[in-house]
Amino acid sequence: MTGTVAYRSAAGRWVLLATVLGSALAFIDATVVTIALPRIAEDLDATTADLQWTVNGYALTLAAFLLLGGALGDRLGRRRVFLVGVVWFAVASVACALAPTVGVLVAARVLQGVGGALLTPGSLAILQSTFAGDDRGRAIGAWSGLGGLAGAAAPFLGGWVVQVADWRWVFGINVPLAALVVAVALRHVPESADPGAQARV
Repeated sequence: MTGTVAYRSAAGRWVLLATVLGSALAFIDATVVTIALPRIAEDLDATTADLQWTVNGYALTLAAFLLLGGALGDRLGRRRVFLVGVVWFAVASVACALAPTVGVLVAARVLQGVGGALLTPGSLAILQSTFAGDDRGRAIGAWSGLGGLAGAAAPFLGGWVVQVADWRWVFGINVPLAALVVAVALRHVPESADPGAQARV
């Protein structure tokens, strides 16, 4: 099935939905949390340094493990590593939402970054292996454009969540989205790997 899915087919739309929503989890959380920082500081008695680590702890691990996430997907299966990243991200999001102290929140954000690093390269690699030719370019373009829209909407989403609910729901909303991604990916996303990848990471 690898490389044979048509962009305009139902199968293609399902693959695009799973990859866009999966990567959107990581993109949105990179910015949406900044809107909630004043409420976090008030609730957890956090200092400016604490708040900086709440943001940077996520960004640093996300950037540091991106290449590893891509390499693991090539060797172990792109869908498999993508799903591990989505579930990892969801579990870390629950830990963020339930964090009793700012130290626990920062640690959970670091773990969130690792999950994001596993799922983000996997989403793009799935598109590259599932579609071929012009359809691949269309799929990647749609993935990029929709991901950009998600990133642009994140501050508005974060502001709305903080206004109508507790700051913890900024992280809690990741869980149903992650569940949807897992359900769609298990049913509609084909597995692929790079047979030429080196055995060692």
